[in-house]
Amino acid sequence: MGTGRASVVGALLVALAVLAPAVTAQTCNDELPSQLVRNYSGLACAPVWNSFVLRYAQDKDNVLRVVLSTMYSTGWVGMGFSKNGLMVGSSAMVGWMGKTGVAHIKQFSLQGKTPSQVVVDKGILVSNDHDHTVLVQQAKIYLAFQLRFNEPLKRQNVLLAFGSAIPVNDRLSEHQDKTSITFDFTTGSSSSASSFPEGLKRTHGALNLFAWGVLLPIGAIVARYCRRWDPLWFYLHAGIQFVGFILGLAGIVAGVSLYSKIQANVPAHRGLGIFVLVLGILQILAIFLRPNKDSKYRKFWNWYHHWVGRLALFFAAINIVLGIKVGGAGNSWKIGYGFNLAVLLITIITMEVLLWTRWRNNSSSTAAY
Repeated sequence: MGTGRASVVGALLVALAVLAPAVTAQTCNDELPSQLVRNYSGLACAPVWNSFVLRYAQDKDNVLRVVLSTMYSTGWVGMGFSKNGLMVGSSAMVGWMGKTGVAHIKQFSLQGKTPSQVVVDKGILVSNDHDHTVLVQQAKIYLAFQLRFNEPLKRQNVLLAFGSAIPVNDRLSEHQDKTSITFDFTTGSSSSASSFPEGLKRTHGALNLFAWGVLLPIGAIVARYCRRWDPLWFYLHAGIQFVGFILGLAGIVAGVSLYSKIQANVPAHRGLGIFVLVLGILQILAIFLRPNKDSKYRKFWNWYHHWVGRLALFFAAINIVLGIKVGGAGNSWKIGYGFNLAVLLITIITMEVLLWTRWRNNSSSTAAY
């Protein structure tokens, strides 16, 4: 019963931290806990996100003193420093109060989006562990730490996040909420970090999913199962495949731009994407080399065109699934593509059965005749 009540209280306090921005307007006027006054007095202060308040100061030796405070019941609170506003590749100072009441504050290297890729006691921040402090008072947590930089910080991409579960063996649970801001340590102003990389990632995923996962498979279905409507099937097939290839190419260009922006470490996804693009280009080139129907080479061309196309669509489907995984897309992407894939497979199986049934009936009628 006691554990259940504690969980309810914890959930309410976490919700308060997210839903009560009015608290932030007053916290800069609050005095620091007496335990922090000695090393962290005279700091500038700025509300930055929800109930998060950032106190900071830089000295002539480029040492940054920081006190980050927010509402707290349980779990962890973190502040990251990023080159591009993204989580991957950044380093963060994370603090929490352990189950036995022991305070913890450690640096983590955010090498990926899974818990195993968030590595403790690693990162690019230069700090002195003896100057770090974590305090919890009046339902607030204070993370106090000092970092040394090569030059004074000006505009800096900052990550703020919290999780509701207490870390076990220095293993962080997935964050409950997060944000990315650009904070100016010379003026105290902040703004939401540019969403350009995230928007580019969504564009890359949406274009390739629609092109290689929807349009091009539909064009292949038309070519195989709609030949009774000659020559309409050919124009539909050629038109759909052309539009699909152009959209897919645009998606790949967006992916190249995204890679140059964030230098993502996704060799399998990139390799498959290049392989699928090469197969797609070979299909386009094959159109200009198509022999006449009466040519003895036409059957070889047909065999090449059919199987290269099937290989391209097969590996494209694998790469879409891989891209959804490495891109950290939400369940909506997984469910949406899974539903699309199921519809395509059911359609192909149904049409294939009907096609073979019709061929068998036609063969029986010809033999009887």
